[in-house]
Amino acid sequence: MKEIMEPWMLDPDTPIYIQISDHFKNEIGSGRLSSGSRLPSVRHLAEHLGVSMTPVEWAYRQLVAEGFIESRPRVGYLASEIPQPYNASALPKISREEEAAHASRIRPEREYLYDFHLSRNDFSLFPLHTWRHLETRILKQEGERLLFYGDPQGEWGLRCEVAAYLKQYRGVVCGPEQVVIGSEQFLLMSCLAHILKPIEQHIAAENPVYPLLPGTFRELGFDVSPIPLDKDGISMSSLEASGARLVGVSPSHHFPSTLMMPIRSRMELLAWAERKGGYIIEDDYSGEFRYFGRPIPSLQGLGPERVVYIGGFSQTLAPAVCVHYLVLPLPLIERYKELYRRVLFEQSSSRLHQRTLEKFIAEGHLTKHIRKLRRIYKAKYEAIVQAAGQHFGDKAEIVGEGAGFHILLRVRCAQPVSRLIAAAEQAGVHVASTAYTWLDPSEKPEGIHEIIAGFAGIPLELIDPGMKALREAWDPLI
Repeated sequence: MKEIMEPWMLDPDTPIYIQISDHFKNEIGSGRLSSGSRLPSVRHLAEHLGVSMTPVEWAYRQLVAEGFIESRPRVGYLASEIPQPYNASALPKISREEEAAHASRIRPEREYLYDFHLSRNDFSLFPLHTWRHLETRILKQEGERLLFYGDPQGEWGLRCEVAAYLKQYRGVVCGPEQVVIGSEQFLLMSCLAHILKPIEQHIAAENPVYPLLPGTFRELGFDVSPIPLDKDGISMSSLEASGARLVGVSPSHHFPSTLMMPIRSRMELLAWAERKGGYIIEDDYSGEFRYFGRPIPSLQGLGPERVVYIGGFSQTLAPAVCVHYLVLPLPLIERYKELYRRVLFEQSSSRLHQRTLEKFIAEGHLTKHIRKLRRIYKAKYEAIVQAAGQHFGDKAEIVGEGAGFHILLRVRCAQPVSRLIAAAEQAGVHVASTAYTWLDPSEKPEGIHEIIAGFAGIPLELIDPGMKALREAWDPLI
């Protein structure tokens, strides 16, 4: 036990579970704790450190989620094999206050009694008073200066705040000169495709996947190779066989499967990009929203020279804010500037919104707001998992990794999935099928339909009756 962790190592100013988690990450990543080594049991380590079992359980849970250890029945917790080099210093540093707080873009055509929209957030939580106050202040201070064209790459002050925020909370390694602001992801991905086209015109994408990235690149003349998923995310053997040098992934919370890519797979993917001289496009949609333990650090923080990072504020605030961003590796910044000189495009995101958001982040309102959302969305996540389990029983497999804004219901049904959706609509329930996310439908399991149920936007008290109504609507079909 002494070579693993000692009570004197504990820091009174840092949550215990974080110290335990970070200690084992360093031990495993450095090779001091070799692959297959057994970790002490939860009870044994808790007694040795003189702490309760709860922080040890949370630490082990975090380590399993990130792929540093694995849990085997009747064996215990074993260290996983981590490819070298692993840079543990890339892990994001999150404040004690932040840690203590852990607790379908397709618009429906009508109102639903139970609206499990896949990407609608709870707009009642939007800090309207604070936003209005900051916007009014900006208008008074800057007035007509905001009415002219701004920096096509985005307002410098906002880019500074975004870079600092991403470094602290997502482990992203970048400076403000690498951040590109845009009103929405299609425009930014179109810009990215133009930048990458002289390098490579063949891109691989996860299958299934949200179609925005592969669809945008295909429309701009790229060949797109669908790559199947395995239990750890994108299949590396299939990626190698594709011959592509570009790939789009969502390692922290894959849509729609909810898979999280473990550290071993992340390192293999980075090694692939380095070997190919290619780039990984990391979509970190909903990366901040994990309800047990800390958010999974970004892939970009482990290999900033080979990863393009994509994110935005449509879920943390609201789609109407119209602020998204790219983080480009340094070699691509000059390509971005060359594209601007050729095209002379203008900034698509409102300068007023950018300046307001800059102040919103700088004055601490964003982190406060996200802490509030995590607490409320965690309660909704637990409620929908419990309700789905209670009402569906063995009639549906419930898939969710305690993150993001939706769960999957996997049901066996001989009827077309449109029958399930229609039956739900007749019962006043809005859900969505994952059918549109399959680039290669032949890979989709036959006889099994995956249904997306979003939980962020629906009131907490409607989740249980909504799941009950859905089960009753589907009773004749499943």
